Amino acid sequence: MSDTTTGYRRILGLTWPIILANSATPLLGLVDTAIIGNLAGTAHLGAIALGALIFNFIYWGFGFLRMSTTGFVAQASGRNDQAAILETTLRALSMGLLIGLTLLLLQWPIIRVTLSLFGASAEVESISAQYFSIRIWGAPATLGLYALMGYFIGQGLSRRLLLMQLALNGLNISLDLLLAGHFNMGASGIALGTAISEWVVLFLALAMVIKHFKGENTALNLSLGALPWSALFQRDKIRPVLQANINLMIRTLFLLLGFAVFTDQGARFGDTTLAANHILLQFISFSAFFLDGFAFTCESLAGKALGQQNRSLFQLIIRRTSQLAAGTALLLAGGILLLGTHLLQWLTDLPQVQASAQSFLPFCALYVALSFAAFQLDGLFIGTTTTVPLRNASVLATSSFILLCYVLIPALANQGLWIAFISFVVLRAVFLGAYFKTLLAKLYPA
Repeated sequence: MSDTTTGYRRILGLTWPIILANSATPLLGLVDTAIIGNLAGTAHLGAIALGALIFNFIYWGFGFLRMSTTGFVAQASGRNDQAAILETTLRALSMGLLIGLTLLLLQWPIIRVTLSLFGASAEVESISAQYFSIRIWGAPATLGLYALMGYFIGQGLSRRLLLMQLALNGLNISLDLLLAGHFNMGASGIALGTAISEWVVLFLALAMVIKHFKGENTALNLSLGALPWSALFQRDKIRPVLQANINLMIRTLFLLLGFAVFTDQGARFGDTTLAANHILLQFISFSAFFLDGFAFTCESLAGKALGQQNRSLFQLIIRRTSQLAAGTALLLAGGILLLGTHLLQWLTDLPQVQASAQSFLPFCALYVALSFAAFQLDGLFIGTTTTVPLRNASVLATSSFILLCYVLIPALANQGLWIAFISFVVLRAVFLGAYFKTLLAKLYPA
C-alpha cells in the first residue's frame, strides 16, 4: 500500500461513498414516516416510531459484527492472507445468521418486555407488536449484512457498500409504497417491505462479495463443500473474535447509555427543552454521517497498515485522515452556527422551541467541532482490533459524563447538561489517546 493509495484524493474517494451510504438510512425513515403519516393515521405512525426504536436498539447492540469484521479483514488484506479474509467473513456471516435466528426464537419475550417499558396507548402497542412480529423475520439478514459491510469496508470497497445501501433503500421504498400505500397494509406493510428487502439485498451483497473474492483469487474453489467450515469455530481462532466482539458490544451499550442519559436529563427540564435538545441532536447525527465516513476509511487503511507491519504508513494514515476529519468537523460546526437559525425555523414552527434551541446552538457546534478526535480514534482502534481500550474508554467516559451531570446540572440546568455532553465526547478521545502507545506497540512489538 503505497503513499499514492493513501493520498488525500484516495482517502476522499474512499470516504464519500460511505457518507452517502450512511445518510441513506435516515432518508428511508423519512420516507416511511411520510407514507404512513399520509395514509394510515397517527396510531400507525406511533407504532412505526416505537418499532423502529426497538430495532435500532437491538441492532446497535450487535454492531460489533460490522466493526470486528472490518478490522480482521483489513489486517488480513494487509498481509495478503486470503484464507484469513475468507474465514473471517464466513465466521461473521455465520454468527450474524445464528444471532438473528436466536432473536426470532425469542421474539415474544423481547416484544413483551420492550413494550412494557413504554407508555404507549393500547392501540399503538397492538400495532407495534404486529410490526415487530413481521419485521423480526429480517433479523438474520440484517445481521448477516453487517458482516458483509465489514468485508466491504475492510477491503476498501466503499462504492460497493454504497451500491448495497442504495439497493436496500430503493427496494424498501418501492415495497413500502406498494404494500403500505397501494394495498393499505399500514405499519405491517412497512415491516414486510423492510424484511423482504433485507433478505433480497443480503443475497445481492453476498453475490458481490463472492464476485470480488473470486476476482482476487481466481484459483480458489468457493463451492459450499470446499469452504473451511471446520476452521471457523476452532478455539484458537474464535477466542480473539469473541473477545473483540464482547468488548465492542460493551463499548456500544455504554455509548447508548450516555445518549439515553442526555435525553432523560433534558426531559426533566420540560417538553420545550426536550424538543430543543432533540432537534440539536439531529444536527449532531447529520454531522456524524461525515465524520463516520473518515473513521470507516481510517479503519480500513489502518488495519491494512497493521497487517503490513508498516509503521510509517500507519502514521501517515493517522495524519491525513485526521486532518481531513478535523477540517470537515470545523466546516460542519461553522455551518451550524451560520445556518442553524434558518434550519431551526424549517424543523419546527414553535417559537419557544426555536428560541430554546437557538440559545444552545453554540454548544451543539462546539460538540461537532471537537467530536472528530473520538471518531478518528475509534476508527484506529477498530481497524487494528485493539478493543480493550475501546471498551474501557467508553465505560470511563460514560461514567464521567453521568458524574458531571450530577455536578453541573443543579447549578447550570440545561447549560450544565450540554457542558457535560461535550465533555463526554472529549473524554472519549482523551481516554482512547492514553492507549495510543499501546496501539503503536501492537504495530511494532519490539
